Amino acid sequence: MVGRKRTSRKKSSGAAGFLLTGFLLALLAAGAGAWLVLAPFGPSTETLVEVAPGTSTARIGRELEAAGIIRSHFAIDLLRLGKRGTLRAGEYRFDHPASAAEVYARIARGDVFTKAVTIPEGANRFDIAARLEQAGLGTRQGFLDAAVSQTTLLSDLDPAAKSLEGYLFPDTYHFDRKATPTQIAAAMVRRFRAEAAQLGLKENVHAVVTLASLVERESAVDSERPLVASVFSNRLTAGMPLMTDPAVIYGLQLEGRWRGTIYQGDLTHPTPYNTYLHKGLPPGPIANPGARSLRAAMEPAKTDYLYFVAAGANPQGHSLFSRSLDEQNRNVSGYRNAVKQAGGR
Repeated sequence: MVGRKRTSRKKSSGAAGFLLTGFLLALLAAGAGAWLVLAPFGPSTETLVEVAPGTSTARIGRELEAAGIIRSHFAIDLLRLGKRGTLRAGEYRFDHPASAAEVYARIARGDVFTKAVTIPEGANRFDIAARLEQAGLGTRQGFLDAAVSQTTLLSDLDPAAKSLEGYLFPDTYHFDRKATPTQIAAAMVRRFRAEAAQLGLKENVHAVVTLASLVERESAVDSERPLVASVFSNRLTAGMPLMTDPAVIYGLQLEGRWRGTIYQGDLTHPTPYNTYLHKGLPPGPIANPGARSLRAAMEPAKTDYLYFVAAGANPQGHSLFSRSLDEQNRNVSGYRNAVKQAGGR
């Protein structure tokens, strides 16, 4: 009987020891897993990782480990077991140590690396192309080529468009650094469509956008945009040439003749955009207008103004509107005197 009790105690002791060992091992495994998932790791300088479409979670984990973003691909495997959703393709930027959980969360929500570029109101395609190149989003010429070749993006809005000028809506954009010129241009046109829909712009789109581009380049004061639009509208109705310098400048840019300053000889150079020589609107938009200029072109103020001195040229900071040439000449004379007093020439 005594021997049997000892044997029973040995078996109980062995079972308890086995359970304790198993518990300790599980605890160690849990601790190791938590360390892999939660302890910060990774580069302190910029490292970019590209996740290709269709890449498996296991493969993404191995690529992150190889790039030095996480300690071990097992961390991604562990996280995948406890989380739903899929990891999104794209390029990701890592520049500081982070936990594998944070890395996983970023890829799961698609927090891809993008470059920001701001397109101001009134920028034309040449300005936009230069800004994109400066931001590291392709070449200037690449975008200019796309702006001419991708007019099918406007087939329903402006079937006669020779380029995307006027429809590259001004805004701040965030693009993948590998975005193509066509993708960038398409995003800007989509943005234009959204704004046009909000404004209710559905008819005479070509004429409205062309007029809006003139208003944008001539107006520095928001409240004056409808007034400037009224001047152009009244001159069109009266059969008078618009005589607007920004259109002349744009024609010179298209021919590579723009010298940074408009000269008297430029006003007689026969481009299709020379609104001193040709009556009516120019052949198309000369820039990319914002919503306020589009609205002004759609709804010009009701005036009998036929002339104005633009605010951008007036040291007093506002445009001067007039109904007659004599009044315009007086405004021009006053403008020149103001320039002299301001120290101009």
